[in-house]
Amino acid sequence: MSIHKIINRENSTVIHARQALLSTGWVSDVRLSILDGRIVEICPDADPEPSDVRVDTVLPALGNLHSHAFQRAMAGMTEHRRAGRDSFWTWRDLMYRFLDRLMPHQVEAIATQVQVEMLEAGYASVGEFHYVHHQPGGAPYDDIAELSTRIFAAAARTGMGLTHLPVLYTYGDAGKSDLENGQLRFGNDVDGFMRLFDAASATLSSLPEDARIGIAPHSLRATAPEDLTRLLAAHCQGPIHMHVAEQPKEVRDIEAWLGARPVEWLLGNHDVNDRWCLIHATHMTDKETRSLAASGAVAGLCPITEANLGDGPFNGPDYLAAGGRFGIGSDSNVNICLAEELRTLEYSQRLRDMRRNVMIPGEGSVGAFLYAEAARGGAQALARDAGVIEAGKLADLVAIDSTNRALCALSRAQLLDGLVFATKNDVVTDVWSAGRHMVREGRHIRRDEIFKDYRAALNELTTGI
Repeated sequence: MSIHKIINRENSTVIHARQALLSTGWVSDVRLSILDGRIVEICPDADPEPSDVRVDTVLPALGNLHSHAFQRAMAGMTEHRRAGRDSFWTWRDLMYRFLDRLMPHQVEAIATQVQVEMLEAGYASVGEFHYVHHQPGGAPYDDIAELSTRIFAAAARTGMGLTHLPVLYTYGDAGKSDLENGQLRFGNDVDGFMRLFDAASATLSSLPEDARIGIAPHSLRATAPEDLTRLLAAHCQGPIHMHVAEQPKEVRDIEAWLGARPVEWLLGNHDVNDRWCLIHATHMTDKETRSLAASGAVAGLCPITEANLGDGPFNGPDYLAAGGRFGIGSDSNVNICLAEELRTLEYSQRLRDMRRNVMIPGEGSVGAFLYAEAARGGAQALARDAGVIEAGKLADLVAIDSTNRALCALSRAQLLDGLVFATKNDVVTDVWSAGRHMVREGRHIRRDEIFKDYRAALNELTTGI
């Protein structure tokens, strides 16, 4: 299968914004010059030129640091209560059955649609935590990186910035239990994973230069200490993402097996640093919370999915008080809405603590803090030179309409509060990913043709379910 790069006919663009949020603060009437995907010049108080792309308000675009693209196709299929008590684990059983039907062309169609929806929500990049590697039943494809290549094809078509995170998934549960059922499509030992990683890395060169690849040992329950040590020794550069402490059962099982809670064990046995992104980290002690914050790693929070699965809220106030970094991801993609992720994060803290304006250390705008910190944390987690608007940075930019009905009454100081707490995706007008202008007037430039392919893939996939 071939992948073709998106090639901009013009490798330079100039944007004129009525206002923009730079790393130094707000400026008015700013011209942003972009060359080869990077911001090369910023001129405030400038008049527009006829060839400029004119927009209202420009912000740094966030990176979506955690996605399982294929799960988008399950949205709405797992909300029927069964006998007994539903939980993450019953949801997972349904997901495994869904996997038995999923074919490569459907993986590609779903991932492409997901990336369109992410771009239209204001994300410029995504970390695809990719663990479906094999055929139903576990036999490898002739090209062991077949399904990674399908993710790359999606990014090539949508223009989404991609950090690809192939997953090492060796065991079915804590204590090296055998893989079962849908897990067979995930399975690799370390040698097999390294071959897959090398094959995916070779194909990644088909994408634009801002594309990245990292590693994702799925979780402590899906690997083993000796395997994790070997994997980390072989990969001394690039992002490392890992699920950790999402569910109380997971914490109990790891503690019973390894003699320590997951975050405690990981921090005590490996050099967890700024290359790492620990996904969820929901169930931590106060000591674990402070230690994770001190490590320099990013906590990868997925508030909509965590609420949907009943995971529980993150320990936000203590983590922020200790200087912790965080970013957001859409995980299961049940609802792709950037603002909704941020406000669900804040609302989860309010509901637990029964107070308001929680996710900020000290005083100030909660919306502005959440947005700026998630932009920086997401860029760090995805190894992407973005997250702020500065000369030399990747042109990962989002334009919003401050005259939108949800924002039109707000001052500049209130604008990000309004964005986070009062808007939907319709406030986004334009998105650039490394200078690629993929969303215009609120629509991805290939929205209709991509949705047509997605609809056809879902009709095949869901027939008989």
